[in-house]
Amino acid sequence: MSGSNRKYKDSVFVDLFSEDEKAKENFLSLYNALHNTKLTAIERLKNIRLDQVLYMTFYNDVSYLVDNKIIILAEHQSTINPNMPLRCLEYISRLYETLFESKEKYSRKLLNIPTPEFYVFYNGEETYPSDKTLKLSDAFIEKVSLPNLELTVNVININRQNRHPLLENCKPMQEYSIFVETVRKWKETDPKNGFEKAVEECIANNILREYLKRKTKEVINMLLAEYDYETDIAVQRAEEREIAFAEGEERGSYQTKLETARLMRYENLGIDLISKVTGLSKEEIDSL
Repeated sequence: MSGSNRKYKDSVFVDLFSEDEKAKENFLSLYNALHNTKLTAIERLKNIRLDQVLYMTFYNDVSYLVDNKIIILAEHQSTINPNMPLRCLEYISRLYETLFESKEKYSRKLLNIPTPEFYVFYNGEETYPSDKTLKLSDAFIEKVSLPNLELTVNVININRQNRHPLLENCKPMQEYSIFVETVRKWKETDPKNGFEKAVEECIANNILREYLKRKTKEVINMLLAEYDYETDIAVQRAEEREIAFAEGEERGSYQTKLETARLMRYENLGIDLISKVTGLSKEEIDSL
């Protein structure tokens, strides 16, 4: 699944837990913390990441086959997307397609498929619960007590001040949380050189020290890509809010014109006058 000529960009999160030379060790530490296990054999891990599924131009998810499970991880530094269950459904469907040949699915023998698990690690700045479960069925138009299709995504707040037990049990994730916090602090303090300063501080404080010393330039480039991506998302959301507000104002203005026209018609005023005052067409006034 991995390739050297990718058209998308990895995040530090993905590199740390999926692509780096010590990524499997980091992931296994995280897996053990999530499942209260003590697996040590990294050779049992199979990286099965997909290209450009959860994000189209910025790669921010990790997937492994381990212990008869498919573990899918994603990171969010902005607001949690409520459509993550739907996106994970698309993701797992494509993964299963890669794991089994088409003809196998028509066999009379029951296929044994790995059990999927979905996790989102939130380290944004907005207040968010320590743990939260997103369900695909929450999006269903018609609610039923036992939906025929369900998918759950476990959201874990990894901000250090949140003190989630996961951080105590997984050193790579704990240090990554501190790293993100440090990056955020320096980016606000020194927008021009913040990423370099954050990396220097973390190395000095023994936070992801070996990783950051070995990959300083790559990490800074990934941070630049992440910052650009998050900025794009923020701009898109701001534009969406402005459009929604403008549309709301337009609807409100139109309703006001209709109410004015109704009152004027009640007073038996002429249609030409009503049209001139409200700006409504004669057809719109006739329909009242």
